[in-house]
Amino acid sequence: MKCLIIDDEPLAIEIVESYLTKVEGVTIVGKCTNPLAAITILNKHQVDLVFLDIEMPNITGIELVKSLDNLPQFIFTTAYPEYALEGFELNATDYLVKPIPFHRFLKAISRAKEKFESERISPITSEVKETSSLQESDIERDFIFVKSEYENIKINIQDIKFMEGLKDYIKIYTTTSTKPILTLLSFKEILDKLPEASFLRVHRSFIVNVKYIKSLQKTKIVIEDFRIPIGETYKKEVLERLGL
Repeated sequence: MKCLIIDDEPLAIEIVESYLTKVEGVTIVGKCTNPLAAITILNKHQVDLVFLDIEMPNITGIELVKSLDNLPQFIFTTAYPEYALEGFELNATDYLVKPIPFHRFLKAISRAKEKFESERISPITSEVKETSSLQESDIERDFIFVKSEYENIKINIQDIKFMEGLKDYIKIYTTTSTKPILTLLSFKEILDKLPEASFLRVHRSFIVNVKYIKSLQKTKIVIEDFRIPIGETYKKEVLERLGL
């Protein structure tokens, strides 16, 4: 897996570089303190994973991501946790807050390698999906259907705020309805339909869309007027995913 490191602080680059030398199966193809120079590298060389700072001169890491059409996997490395939600909305593989502990770095690189390997195992399948089934893939990303009472209801994924589990049922709260949609599904079944980067299980009975998180309290997540509990067994993963 070929990696590129982009950070305006040379010391930060050295730390990520030192971590990468301890990981098998990765190669550093470039290091940039100037994000504009990184664009040239991305256009000329094959890069599988980018470690990207956010606060940089000329252009921020978030602006860089938004400016590129064919960006590879990327992991934000920043001292500013407040950008975490926006980072995940951009489909970042992970979000690391400086100073980055090595064990947290290992978790992020493992996630990136798993994603990389899964795409490499079936390149023909991936190519077919991109060429002959592009419209179908786009539809799957945009909305889902769930059975409620006697009909299948279409729900735009971006409209889902959070979900609450009630035994064999799930209540889906959306921005388009004052009442939740009740469907006979398990959390595993609903999660298989949703993009992993956008949704986070925070409790055995709750899944939230990180896009709608307004704030975090000690044991609760606030979405609009709802206060959703954070389960003790999920707390560590919640804080890591949100870069806190």
